[in-house]
Amino acid sequence: MMQLQIKAVENYLKGLYGSSKVTKIGELGGIPVEVDEGIKGFGYGKPYLIEFEAGGKAYSVVLSSMRVQKGFGHDHFSDRAQILIWQNSVFNNLPDHVKSLDVGYFTHDGELYSSGKAEEYFILMEKIEGKEYFIDLERIKKDGELTSLDRDRTLALSSYLAQIHANKHDDRELYFRKIRDLVGHGECIMGLLDSYPDNLDFVSQDDLCAIEKKCVDWRYKIKGNTQRLCMTHGDFHPWNIMFRDGADFTVLDRSRGEWGEAADDVSSITMNYLFYSLQKYGELKGPFKQMFDLFFDNYLEKTGDMELLKVIQPFYVFRSVVVASPIWYPNLDHAVRTKIFNFINNILDREEFDYKNVNSYL
Repeated sequence: MMQLQIKAVENYLKGLYGSSKVTKIGELGGIPVEVDEGIKGFGYGKPYLIEFEAGGKAYSVVLSSMRVQKGFGHDHFSDRAQILIWQNSVFNNLPDHVKSLDVGYFTHDGELYSSGKAEEYFILMEKIEGKEYFIDLERIKKDGELTSLDRDRTLALSSYLAQIHANKHDDRELYFRKIRDLVGHGECIMGLLDSYPDNLDFVSQDDLCAIEKKCVDWRYKIKGNTQRLCMTHGDFHPWNIMFRDGADFTVLDRSRGEWGEAADDVSSITMNYLFYSLQKYGELKGPFKQMFDLFFDNYLEKTGDMELLKVIQPFYVFRSVVVASPIWYPNLDHAVRTKIFNFINNILDREEFDYKNVNSYL
């Protein structure tokens, strides 16, 4: 609840109608009352009727926001913003639909600002020095050698995930959503598989259908583990990690929610060790196997989270269909794609992921 300040409303309306004076305001369906300062107990999700004067004319408008609600895809502030922005862009295109006049947002201080003229949104961030981690992996793939710095960086990344994953959160609906989005979101398994062209020579549409069905089975198998909800990055791969001197790094572009499943981050980074090794050796071998094992050994030692090995399977599917994608990696060797899909099908049939014997899944 907050206090809806009349002055703030008038300042907002001024940007749309010129100098404005609010005369009455109240919950829609109730009786609007004359007000001087504001309405105490203003709540998100309640539509308010506002009567005001501007340019010698009287106007009546409805100010509506979305109720903060868990579940139904409305969990995050960005979810609610997405819906309201969409409504503003399409209400006026449908005959006989109520007209949208603008879309805007409240600040923490109760100010109202318009964003109705927006075409696209942007984010302004600080500049970070460093080099993307994938450059290290490219060097290792070329030279076949693992340096002490490579080991230090592997441990640093593993320890970092152990640290952030220790921050737990109690929200059943958010964990449900994370597992549901893993399978059905447009950026995740089903969306990525929809981007695969027909008539591929390394996987058929029937194969993709079977994988999706297995992933739905896994959704019901693991979605009840709501106690596992923790702070995550959400897209922890080598292009989103910037290293400077030594093992000092900064991460970029966290995705798909502040809270999620630890297996998402662990699978994202370790899948790249496997991916690079498949390109170099045709299996998990040499320096990449050392990094893979070192990462897991350190992470599991620090977290004690052996349950991770019983939930990580569909997360590996997600990361696998990314690196096997003919869209994202058009020049990838056919044999590598085939082994990635062998990996997908074999881990989906295992109750526990054996990270010490990854080659048995290839």
